[in-house]
Amino acid sequence: MFQSKGRSWKTLLIALVAVLAFSVMTGCGKKDDGKAAAGGDTSKVIATYEGGEITENEFDREQRIVLALQPQMEQFMQMDDFRNYLIKQEITYEYFDAKADDKTREAGKKKADKQFEAMKSSMGADAFKKMLDARKITEEDFKNYMVRIYTVMEGQLSTINEDEVKKEFEATKDNYTTASVRHILIGLKDSAGKTRTPEAALKLAKEVKAKLDKGEDFATLAKKYTDDTGSKENGGLYENADVSQWVEGFKKAALTQPLNKIGDPVETEYGYHIIRVEARTEKKYEDLTQEQKDLIKTSLSARKLDEFMAGDLEKKVIKKIELPKVEKKTEDKNATTTPQNGSTGTNANKGTGNAGTGK
Repeated sequence: MFQSKGRSWKTLLIALVAVLAFSVMTGCGKKDDGKAAAGGDTSKVIATYEGGEITENEFDREQRIVLALQPQMEQFMQMDDFRNYLIKQEITYEYFDAKADDKTREAGKKKADKQFEAMKSSMGADAFKKMLDARKITEEDFKNYMVRIYTVMEGQLSTINEDEVKKEFEATKDNYTTASVRHILIGLKDSAGKTRTPEAALKLAKEVKAKLDKGEDFATLAKKYTDDTGSKENGGLYENADVSQWVEGFKKAALTQPLNKIGDPVETEYGYHIIRVEARTEKKYEDLTQEQKDLIKTSLSARKLDEFMAGDLEKKVIKKIELPKVEKKTEDKNATTTPQNGSTGTNANKGTGNAGTGK
């Protein structure tokens, strides 16, 4: 709950790889994924780099796989910067996949196979097949993609030592704090969906806080006033929750507000929150679970790959990229191009209109 509503395409794409890499994609030879069955890929080479090349058909398949996993990226597929980033990401993973040793390749394949079966089981075989068929992707294509991702991430993970993990934890330790927070949200939309101005929301929030200051019961007032459906029935309480899930203003209050003191209304994109922090637990590195340490390693690995893409990839690896022109979609015969800013009816910043999306 209270997560930021908007996410950029780059964040989504990086998150996609990171999630796939941790969720537990072969080497199986360089670039065999689909060529042999098709009798050899004779489509135009659109990118060349040290040790390999990417064809138009291969890039098209990459896009279709990304869309199968993240359908909301459809709106970005006509954007030049998105497509440039996507092919550079494909080059990066092909480049490192080719350099993987047998041990890394075997570990990557093992994780990929496990995740593939888990995804198929979770979705159901019919729904999984329908997802692939909708994008004209074979199971072999999808498996090869997963193996490539996992093989590269496995190689990157092996370069991260514990000192780096500890350093990253110390830099981001607030994200591992848990807190029990009771709050009342006076939203910019009320529980009936009616819009409320920020001024009106603040005025009501101050009135509710005044009632609390006079000693009225917090849980009772939360059930009466809060617009957060996720905590309403629990008297406004989120108990032992990770503060990292919350938007910045709410998170800051959870981390800094004195315990058991009712603070002044805190403004976020959802409205105004009256907050009482009832408990807060800060973790030490020794308190982390192995899963949390692995998440930090995965995050560091993804960051290193992104840094490689921003530096050595273009300076030392890529020789040439010539992306094919995108055929712009049109609204009608008189339209020339489809706007690339989301104005075609797809909103990248969809919100619930209500902060109560509770976990």
